[in-house]
Amino acid sequence: MDRFPNAADVDFHSPLDLSKAATAVLDAEGRVCGWGSSARRLLGHSPEDVLGQSAARLLAAAPEQRLSTLCKLCKAHTPRSTVLDLCCRDGRTLRAAVTFSPLAHRGAAATVVVAADLAALRGWEAQLAMLQGLATESAVGLTIFDTDMRVVWGNVSTDLELAGIGQYIGRPAADLFPEGEFISRHHPPDEDQIMEHVLTTGEPIMGMHYRGRAPADPGREHVWSCSYHRLVDARGELLGLFEESLDITDRYRAQERLSLLVRAGKRIGASLDVRRTAAELADVAVPQLADEVLVDLAPAVIEGRQPPTGSAPGHSLLRMHGRTPEEFRTSPVSYPPASPQAQSLATSRPVVDASPPGTPAGTGPAASHSSQSSHSSQPSQSSHSSLFVPLLTRNAVLGLATFRRSSNPDRFGPEEQTLAVELAERAAVGIDNARRYTSQHAAALVLQRSLLPQHLPEQSAVDVAYRYLPADSRVGVGGDWFDLIPLSGARVGLTVGDVVGHGVHAAATMGRLRATVRTLALLDLDPAELLTRLDGLVAQDSETDADDGLGDETLGVTCLYAIYDPVGGRCVWASAGHPPPIVADASGSVALSALAPGPPLGLGGLPYENVELSLPGGSVVAFFTDGVVEDRHTDIDSGIDRLAHVLTWQRCPLEELCDRALSARPPGPQSDDATLLLVRTRRLGADHVADLELPPDPAMVAQARTDTERQLADWGLSELSFNAALVVSELVTNSIRYATGPVMLRLIRDRCLLCEVSDNAHTAPHLRRARRDDEGGRGLFLVAQMSQRWGTRYTASGKTIWAELAIS
Repeated sequence: MDRFPNAADVDFHSPLDLSKAATAVLDAEGRVCGWGSSARRLLGHSPEDVLGQSAARLLAAAPEQRLSTLCKLCKAHTPRSTVLDLCCRDGRTLRAAVTFSPLAHRGAAATVVVAADLAALRGWEAQLAMLQGLATESAVGLTIFDTDMRVVWGNVSTDLELAGIGQYIGRPAADLFPEGEFISRHHPPDEDQIMEHVLTTGEPIMGMHYRGRAPADPGREHVWSCSYHRLVDARGELLGLFEESLDITDRYRAQERLSLLVRAGKRIGASLDVRRTAAELADVAVPQLADEVLVDLAPAVIEGRQPPTGSAPGHSLLRMHGRTPEEFRTSPVSYPPASPQAQSLATSRPVVDASPPGTPAGTGPAASHSSQSSHSSQPSQSSHSSLFVPLLTRNAVLGLATFRRSSNPDRFGPEEQTLAVELAERAAVGIDNARRYTSQHAAALVLQRSLLPQHLPEQSAVDVAYRYLPADSRVGVGGDWFDLIPLSGARVGLTVGDVVGHGVHAAATMGRLRATVRTLALLDLDPAELLTRLDGLVAQDSETDADDGLGDETLGVTCLYAIYDPVGGRCVWASAGHPPPIVADASGSVALSALAPGPPLGLGGLPYENVELSLPGGSVVAFFTDGVVEDRHTDIDSGIDRLAHVLTWQRCPLEELCDRALSARPPGPQSDDATLLLVRTRRLGADHVADLELPPDPAMVAQARTDTERQLADWGLSELSFNAALVVSELVTNSIRYATGPVMLRLIRDRCLLCEVSDNAHTAPHLRRARRDDEGGRGLFLVAQMSQRWGTRYTASGKTIWAELAIS
C-alpha cells in the first residue's frame, strides 16, 4: 500500500523519552558508572572516555562551579530538571535539558541522568502545544474517520458545529450534514466518493467548498472549505482519514458579492434599452441573491420621458414581464399606502418583509395589488422573504425592485441589503441612461422622418415606391435619405444618399444635404456637375463642424443622383461613393453597372463621371443604401445579388417588390438604416411630344406660332392657344436673335403644357423690368406672367429655355 512521503520519519516521542534521550548513571561520588549509546550519539564521548571519571568534566563551567553544581543535583531526594551546558568531544558546547533522578541499588546511592538537546525539546513542546491547540482551541474543524468512513473523533470546533460529537461517533459521514452539498465541481460531488478516492489512492483532496446547515446553527446556511488526507501509522498501515474544515461563509459570500457586482457592471445597462435593463437586473441577481426579481417602473420611464419629481409613483407603475424583447409585456401595479413597498418608495430606503411559514407568497403584507398576476403557478406555502429597493436617480424615483426568496428561508441580512441597493443603483443608472437614449432616439427619429419626404409627387415619367427602416435602437438613427425631384421637360431627378454616423447630428446633416441636393437639382445641373458642387459644399461644412467641435460626421457622405427623361427614355446618373442602381428591364433581365463610383463627398480629388443608359418603358430601377444589401453577417456583394434576384419579379407591384426586398434581409437587429427607392419608368409617346426645327430666320416666328396653335388644337387644348403662342413667339424670337444655328421647338403635353426652345448659344436671358423708353426687355416678363414656371438649362451643345403652362 502506498505511503505518504517521509511518513516513517515523523516521531512524536519526547526528546527526553528513555528510548531517545541520552542516559548515564552516576555513583554517590558523582563518577560516571554507566554510559548509554544515546549519550555517545548526543555528546560524542565513548564509554572508555567517561567511565570512572567525574561527571563534572562534562559540564561547560568554571572548575570551581562544576563540583558544587553536580553535588547539588546528585544529592537531591527528588528528580530535578535543569538546563546545563555540556561539553562535546569535538569541542562544541551543547545546551541541554537534563533531568537528575535519585536511584538506590543494593543500598548504594546512585543517580540516573537523562539529557536531550534543549532546542529539540523546545521544538517538540511547540508541536505538542500546536496539537493541543488544534484539538481544543482552533477554528479549524478536525474530524477523524476510520477505514469504513465512520466518525472516530472530532476536535472542539467540530464538537461545537455538531452540537456534540459524541452522538455521531461510529456513524457514517453522510449523517453529519444530511442536506449539505459540495459546490466545487472539479472533484466528485459526493462525500463518500471523495473519501473513497483519498483512502484508495492516498492523494489528498483540498479546498473543496461545501454548503450546508450546521446542527448547532440550522437557521443559517454555511460554507466550509474542506480538505481530506489519509492517515497511516509509522509502519505505513492504513488507519483511515481525517477531514479539516474551515467555515468560510463570510469570505465566500463576500467573494460572491464581489463577483456579482463585477457581473452586474458588465451586464446591467449595456443594452441602452429600458426593458432589457430591467431584465438584466433579474438575470444578474437570480439565483445568487434572490429566487425572483420583479421590476416595476413608472410609465414615463418606459416611454422615455422624465418621471415626475418630488413624489413616489406608488399608484402608477408598470410591472415588467419577460426577459427577451418578444416576451416583454407590462401590467399595472399599485401598492396600498401601508404596504412595505409604499414605505420603501416614500422613504427611498430598502425595506425587508418576511412572511411566516404557511403564508402563501404574494398574499402577506408585502403583496401588491396588480391587475394581472405575474405568475400563473400556485402560491408557495413555505416561508418567504422580500426586499424592496427603490430605483432612484438624483431627482426622481424611477420605480421599485423587489428581491424575493421562497426556497431559501434566510432573511435578507444587512450585507445582502447593501448588495441589493448597489445592484438597484446600477440598474437605476442603466434604466435612466436607457430612458434618455430612448428619448434622444425618438427625437432623432422624428427629426429624420420630418426631414425625409412625407410623400413623393406623382410623375408621368415614373411610378415610385419607397421604404425607410431605421437602424436598431441601440445603434441610433442614421443619415440615409432619398428624394424625387420634378425637373423641367417632364424629367425627374432621383437621389439617394447616406451620412456616416448615427444620432441627431447625422439626421440634421442628412436634412441639410437633402435640401442642398434639391436646390442644386432645380438649377438643371447634370449629375456629375451637381455632385462636384455638392462635394465642395460638404468639404466646407466639414471644416466648419471641426472648428465648432461637432466632429466630422459630414466626412464620408455618399450620394447618387440620376436624371430620367421620359421623352427619349434616357437616364443619366453619377455616384459619389454610393452603390450604383440595379436595373431590371421589362423581361426581368437584371443589369449591374460596371463603372466604379467616384470618391465620397467631402474628400475631393477625382472628378465625377456621368453614366448614360437607355431604359425601355416598364424598366425597374432600384436605388438603395448599403443597409439594404449589407449587414454584420452578409457582405455587400451577396446583398446586391439578393436584391437583384428580387428584381427579377419586376412585374409585381412596386410596393410588393419593396416588401420582398427588405424581408429578404437576414432577421435580427440591424446595425444600419435601410433606404430603398424603386422606380418603374414610363415613356411619353409621339402623341404627347411635338418637335419642330426652325432655321435662324425671324420670319419663322410666325410659323412657330401657327404650328403651336395647330398642335394644341389637335390635343384639345385650344383654350391655351393664345398664351402658348405668345410664349413660344417670345422664346423663339429670343433664340433666333442670339443663336447662330437652327432652333428647336418642343411641345410636351404632360400634367401641364411644356414649351421648350433650344439653341446652340450658351448665354441665358435674364428677367428684368423694362423702362418706358426701352424698346425691348419685355418678352421674358410676359413669359413669366403667362406661365407657372420657366427657366433655363444648359446642355452640351447649348441651352434650352422652357416654360410650363397650367392645363385647367
